[in-house]
Amino acid sequence: MTKLDLFPLWNSLRIALISTVIIFFAGICAAYYIAKLPPVIKGVTDAILTLPLVLPPTVVGYLLLRLLGPNRVIGKPLLALFGVKLTMTWWSAVFATMVIIFPLMYRTARGAFESFDRTLAYSAQTLGLSNTWIFWHIRMPVCRQGIMAGTVLAFARALGEYGATSMIAGYTPGRTATISTTVYQLWRTNDDAAAFRWVLVNLAISAVVLIAVNMLERKKA
Repeated sequence: MTKLDLFPLWNSLRIALISTVIIFFAGICAAYYIAKLPPVIKGVTDAILTLPLVLPPTVVGYLLLRLLGPNRVIGKPLLALFGVKLTMTWWSAVFATMVIIFPLMYRTARGAFESFDRTLAYSAQTLGLSNTWIFWHIRMPVCRQGIMAGTVLAFARALGEYGATSMIAGYTPGRTATISTTVYQLWRTNDDAAAFRWVLVNLAISAVVLIAVNMLERKKA
C-alpha cells in the first residue's frame, strides 16, 4: 500500500480554518447590524447575503472567476500592481470557501440574536453600560451555543467544499489539492483504494464535527 500524501488534509484544514475565522466575525457583524435595518432593506440584503446558500457551488466559482481572474475587474489590477494572482493558488480556495460558508454563519448568528431576550440589553442600558459592553458581555454569552454550532457547521462545510474551490483553485498536487478535489482526481484515474482512504478520512472528520454540534445543541437545551 502506497504512503498517503497528507498535503490534501493539511491544505483542507488550513483553508477551512482561515475561512471560518474570517467568516465568524463577518457573519456575526452582518447579522447584528442587518437586524437593525428597516424591513424592506433588511429583506433585500438578507436575500443577497444568503444567495450562495442556494446557488450551485460551480455557479459561485464561475462568478468568482469573473471577478478574480487575471484579466478581470479585480484580479487584473492586483496582478499588474502587486503581482498577486487570485486564482489557481491555495488562498484562492479561501475566497471561494468564504463565500460558500458565509450564509451558514450569518443565518445561524441572526437566529441566535433574534431569540435573544432584549429586556436583558434594556436593563443593562439603564445601568449606563455601553452597547459594546452589552454585546460582548451579555448578548454573546447568551447566544454562544447557537453561534458556536453555526461556526462548527461552517467549518465542516468549508472542509468539504468542492465545486467553487475546484473552479477557482484547480487541482495541483502539493499546491492546491484538497481532500475533495483529491478524491475526485483519484476516482478519475481509477485509483479506488486511495480515493476510499480519503473518503474514510473525510467521514471521520465529519463524524467528529456532527458529534460536536450535537453536544453544543444539548448544552443549549
